[in-house]
Amino acid sequence: MRPKLVVGNWKMNGSRANNATLLAGIVEGLGNGKANAAVCVPAPYLQQCADVLAGTTLAWGAQDVSLHASGAYTGDVAASMLVDFACRYVIVGHSERRAYHGETDHMVAQKALAALDAGLTPIVCVGETLAEREAEQTNVVVGKQLSAVLELLDGDAVERIVVAYEPVWAIGTGKTATPAMAQEVHAQLRSRLRERSGLAAEKVAILYGGSMKPDNAVELMQQADIDGGLIGGAALKAADFLAIINAA
Repeated sequence: MRPKLVVGNWKMNGSRANNATLLAGIVEGLGNGKANAAVCVPAPYLQQCADVLAGTTLAWGAQDVSLHASGAYTGDVAASMLVDFACRYVIVGHSERRAYHGETDHMVAQKALAALDAGLTPIVCVGETLAEREAEQTNVVVGKQLSAVLELLDGDAVERIVVAYEPVWAIGTGKTATPAMAQEVHAQLRSRLRERSGLAAEKVAILYGGSMKPDNAVELMQQADIDGGLIGGAALKAADFLAIINAA
C-alpha cells in the first residue's frame, strides 16, 4: 500500500514572523509521529525552513525550479541551489505557473528532469480548466500533461516523481471535485503510469490538489487512487494542516 503524502503549498504568502509561528505549530502538532508531510514555501524562506525543520519529521521544498543548471537566467533558481537548502521536494507545472508564466508541457517536463537530476522529488501538477471539463476533455488534457513528463524520463526515473491532480476550476474557489470525480481522474493517471511502468504505477503517489480541507480530506483520501493532498489555503493554518495530515 502506498504511503499517504500531504504537501502544503504556501504560494506567495508568509513572513518570517508568521512562518515561525506556523511552523512551530505544525511541528508541535506532529510530535514524534512519522508524518509523511512537507511544506513548499517561497524561495526566500527556504533557509528559515532549513533552520527550523532540521531534525523534525516535516520536510520542505520549493514551488518552482529552473530548467537550466546555471547561467544568465535572472530571477530563476537552479535545482542545485534548492539542494543547498536541503529541499526534498519541488513543485513543477502548477496551474498558476502554466497560466501566468506561459509554462508549456515540455517546459514542465524539463523542470521535472532537472529536479530529478539534482536528487529532488518533483511534484508534477496536472489539471484541466472549467472549459476543458465542460467539453469533456479532462482525460485528454491531464493525459497529455503527464505524458510530456513520462516521455522525457529514462529508466526508473518515473518511479521517483509525485503527481498532483489539481482541477483548475477548484483551486481557491471553494469548489471541490466530488470524491468520485477526483477518483476517476486519479485512476486515469494511474493507468497512464502503468502503461509506462507497472512498478511506477504502484509506487508513485498521486495527490489531489483542489481545495482539500479538513472536512473533506478523509473522504477524498479513502479513494483507491488518491494518495494524499497538495494543500493550498488550509496549509497556512497549523490546525487545518494537521487535521489533513491526521486524515491521511
